[in-house]
Amino acid sequence: MTKKFEEKTIHSTSIYEGKVVDLRVDEVSLPNGKTTKRELIKHPGAVAVIAITKEDKILFVEQYRKPLEKSLVEIPAGKVEQGEAPEVTAKRELEEETGYTTGELSFVTSFYTSPGFADELMHIYITDEVEKMEEPIGSDEDEFVDVLELTLDEAKELVEQERIHDAKTTYAILYLHALGR
Repeated sequence: MTKKFEEKTIHSTSIYEGKVVDLRVDEVSLPNGKTTKRELIKHPGAVAVIAITKEDKILFVEQYRKPLEKSLVEIPAGKVEQGEAPEVTAKRELEEETGYTTGELSFVTSFYTSPGFADELMHIYITDEVEKMEEPIGSDEDEFVDVLELTLDEAKELVEQERIHDAKTTYAILYLHALGR
């Protein structure tokens, strides 16, 4: 791995340790010898699932996003728990958020969501082997979602309306479009 333009940490100060993220401020030495501060979010990683039903509909959830002060339509996703493999998280989040399960997940890609200030790595999986659970697990107690089953064309319309307006979901739609689904 190349370390061109590496910034060496001189001092690191923990500001906040939370349930989802930790915040720290690092004083760093720049390649030109000057120093500056970097505000960094540490995140355990996340997963998202492109789930397609037998009827060729894509599963989405609509939920309120407080930082944006509005609801978004997104593919099911969630935070990787300590010691949990991403594919385990993917299945769990699919079940909790949609009431569907799968026995088969295929890895698509991983990407950093906001590398300018956070280390969150998002893993994307896909499945077209989903089945409605007889007894859904249900969402976390602080999570309220509506499940939507949409065609790819319907999802594209929501992108145009900015109801789908996040990177992971936009990526999923572009990926399915490229596959000709």
